[in-house]
Amino acid sequence: MRYVYQRATVRDLDLLTDTRVRVLRLVNGLPDTADMEEVRARSREYYRRALEDGSHVAYLVWDGGALIGAGGVSFFQVMPTYHTPSGQKAYIMNIYVEPEYRRQGIARETLDRLVREAEGRGVTAVSLEATDMGRPLYEAYGFVAMENEMELPESYFRRDAARETGEE
Repeated sequence: MRYVYQRATVRDLDLLTDTRVRVLRLVNGLPDTADMEEVRARSREYYRRALEDGSHVAYLVWDGGALIGAGGVSFFQVMPTYHTPSGQKAYIMNIYVEPEYRRQGIARETLDRLVREAEGRGVTAVSLEATDMGRPLYEAYGFVAMENEMELPESYFRRDAARETGEE
């Protein structure tokens, strides 16, 4: 069976936004009743702006008229480093394949297209956040776990906000 991989445009904002919300619900274990309206609105605005200015590339995967998968890569600039002298980086996100289409190479093909987008721009620093389900694919592709990176958790910022409002 042959699937169609389509590079998304601003005409695809609703499809991209719906897929983003669906992925976020899945990876965060959120029920359908969780309020995602702010995330939906901000995601739609992000896609609109980033697709227009080229800082995001997304692919939609089709089986006939059915959307069966998607994935995206965001490009951003950081201060140059020894290992990344250009300071250009890419972050792959939102790779999703409908359950009945999994294990057919669709996610791998989507990932490969996104990595080639980065490579075509001269970006050599590509990262992503892996779920347990996606980790084997990413490792097989060649991604390795990062050893020296840390993250300040969201709870840190909620704590500071609570202090400022006297809710602590």
